[in-house]
Amino acid sequence: MYFALTDEQRALGDSVREYLADRFDLTAVRGVFEDPRGDGHPRELWKAVGEQGWLAVCVPEDYDGLGLGVLDAQVVARAFGAGVVPGPWLTTVLAGEAVRLAGSDDQQARLLGPVATGDTVATVAVRGEGGRFDASGVRVRAAADGTLTGTASPVEYVGVADTVVVAATEPGGAIGLYLVDPHAAGVTVTGLDSYDGTTRLFAVGLEGVAGERLAGSSAEVLTALLDRGAVLTAADLVGVAREALTRTVSYDIDRVQFGKPVGSFQALKHHLADLHIGVTMAEHAVLYAAFALDSGSGDAPLAVSVAKSKAADVAREVTATMIQYHGGIGYTWEHEAHFFYKRAKREAYAYGSAVEHRDRIAALTIDG
Repeated sequence: MYFALTDEQRALGDSVREYLADRFDLTAVRGVFEDPRGDGHPRELWKAVGEQGWLAVCVPEDYDGLGLGVLDAQVVARAFGAGVVPGPWLTTVLAGEAVRLAGSDDQQARLLGPVATGDTVATVAVRGEGGRFDASGVRVRAAADGTLTGTASPVEYVGVADTVVVAATEPGGAIGLYLVDPHAAGVTVTGLDSYDGTTRLFAVGLEGVAGERLAGSSAEVLTALLDRGAVLTAADLVGVAREALTRTVSYDIDRVQFGKPVGSFQALKHHLADLHIGVTMAEHAVLYAAFALDSGSGDAPLAVSVAKSKAADVAREVTATMIQYHGGIGYTWEHEAHFFYKRAKREAYAYGSAVEHRDRIAALTIDG
């Protein structure tokens, strides 16, 4: 079977990349990166994200969305990775997916429209510090009356969020997803240091906080949400990797040592060719994983873990190579190479590290 993006999906990716190149390039990214006390949420960019429909991709048409799927959302995620774009796009899309998958009709009607337009900024808090990205990693407990106690960390962009989707273990061991106002009494938000200046991370403490349970919550919905997070993060990673590789090849074609372009040296050519193959394989793994989630394929969990592990590994290798193959300039703060490297290093562990996902692959294949 031949599989490729549609003309509309390719056009979507082109439009995102063109907008970012024109309106939010690496100079703008540097402004966010070098302002660690800022909230990391450029308002003009966010306005455009809402107006362009990039938040509405997975929202049903009944709620002013585009009614598309993860395959379309990963097109946007890949473009954002290539531009190392800051902001709560991913967290808001995932919160919208939580509501779409588990929310009641009233909850969907109330929340999905504002998510699609960008009027609501949202995030997800699904694990405790050091916990795995599955039900075992949940560190928040829900009492019988729906109040929440515990800690989730790290949580992206809760500092600018209007609502947080919190995963909690309920009496009897079930998993619930709860809508929480981050400004409510009993919520403590603590900023965390991050080497990746293209995001903002926090620890969220809850002490008897009232939460609104998403009506269809379950462990299966949490898994579905985490799988979507893993695929969209993997898409971001392959966007990072492809852009880093393209910039490295371009630089080494122009850079001259010993009277010859560095890119003509056999050792570099072979290594860069191997990296190209690795990035291409990861790109296709992400495409299939997104398709598998949208189509409800039985091998979707396996495809997700293959995509995330491949993307994490290749992005870290390519971005480290980018620094090395740019020579002395690549190690400097003034060069953009560290934007790509630090983003790849952080995202390699988000929504399950390569090791966690390889464990899952083994469980689904060998153990299964």
